Amino acid sequence: MLRSDSRDPAAVPRLLLTALAIALLWPGIRLSELDLGVLLAADSQGEMGRFVAAFWPPEHGREFLDLLLAATLQTLAIATAGMALALLIAVPAALLASRALSLTAAARGGRPSALGQALRWPVRALLIFLRSVPEIVWALLFVRAVGLGPTAGVLAIAITYAGMLGKVYAEIFESVDRRPMHALLQGGAGRLAAFAYGILPNAASELVSYSVYRWECAIRASVVMGFVGAGGLGQQIDLSLRMFAGGEVASMLLTFLVLVLLADGLSRLLRGRLA
Repeated sequence: MLRSDSRDPAAVPRLLLTALAIALLWPGIRLSELDLGVLLAADSQGEMGRFVAAFWPPEHGREFLDLLLAATLQTLAIATAGMALALLIAVPAALLASRALSLTAAARGGRPSALGQALRWPVRALLIFLRSVPEIVWALLFVRAVGLGPTAGVLAIAITYAGMLGKVYAEIFESVDRRPMHALLQGGAGRLAAFAYGILPNAASELVSYSVYRWECAIRASVVMGFVGAGGLGQQIDLSLRMFAGGEVASMLLTFLVLVLLADGLSRLLRGRLA
């Protein structure tokens, strides 16, 4: 039987961690000048109420719906093309940045050689640089380089998401059980064959799940980049806001919600097929 005065041995560490988290969080709140009381002010609530009321009813005219369909398809095209270009960079970079295909690591039980580390660091540094610059900054750069339109959005997503996908793919390759791959390598199989049959089947579910999630993020990013002239729904939302057409904005936001729901459903479907 448990004694009535038994205590949780982890209670003190949890209390200390909680106190440490609060001590670190409080300066951040002060520096961010967060003041939730402003939302409760009467003038703030009235202003927000008038702003939201302008969104009703959503616009549903035939001419606007045709424009909305074209902008939605363009947004999907920007996100999909950007992801496709990102994958062309991310997959080779992930293989180079990961220790998964290291023959030395397989022979030493997971300890890579100094030469292998030296070759991997430049690739990892490149991936860090690509993802450290926000896509909106890349979009501004490419808008100046190629002009207004979806091309700037595609290139911005490709550059930024190549860094994100490459990093996570490399971590996924290293997190799965690599013993089957090591056995294939030591049995004389080529590196790509060992990767395809020893690593990829175990990592496929995570890779697909993260890729679809990033595609969903790319759709959202393409909308944001539209505000700087990169095309798609974002550019139309910006134009409608400038013209105080709240009903059009509401329709486009609802369309974006449907896109996110479809992406989530696609992710679940693919994960179920690969499970």
